[in-house]
Amino acid sequence: MTENEWTKQICKRLNAFLEPYKLHADTLIKVPYSQEINGYSEDGTPEYMDPTLFETDLLIYEKKNGKIYYRVIIESKINKIGTHDAITYSYKAEKHKNITPYLRYGIMLGNRKHYPLPGRLFRHGTNFDFMFKFSGFKPTDNEWDVFTKMILKEVKYSRTIEEMLHESKSRGKKRYFMLQKQLVLKEQNDE
Repeated sequence: MTENEWTKQICKRLNAFLEPYKLHADTLIKVPYSQEINGYSEDGTPEYMDPTLFETDLLIYEKKNGKIYYRVIIESKINKIGTHDAITYSYKAEKHKNITPYLRYGIMLGNRKHYPLPGRLFRHGTNFDFMFKFSGFKPTDNEWDVFTKMILKEVKYSRTIEEMLHESKSRGKKRYFMLQKQLVLKEQNDE
């Protein structure tokens, strides 16, 4: 099985899960990571902005009020992941978040058998919001349950960050006095 075939398989199953939540998933979508301004009007307003795009492995988004909101991007690798991959995907995460700051970004590894998440991801994946490992090409029931719960949390975090950023100048904004990013780990049980 190729990486794209596996990702499409996960996407299909994820779409069935996400449907009641009015969320959607798709593969190989090009998402902006930079925006160049190619001219200004006389008053200094940008006239034309030209986005540059990276293709993503898996995108979770929602449609509301006639707009599409990108919520979660997941890069995928099967069997193994190298240091170069971790650095490259982490860089892509950083660039995408510069354009869409409420976007959540992670990586999923497939067919890793009994091997845990590799240390190189912890060292070089500094821009990932989450990392997930499936033991085979087909997720176990437990893996799928944990994965889908994590995805729903990531969508919620995306919405919250969007609200914080877009309402920060409004009079009726929520007034937070603390923000803490949690570290959540699930230990692998080798059986």
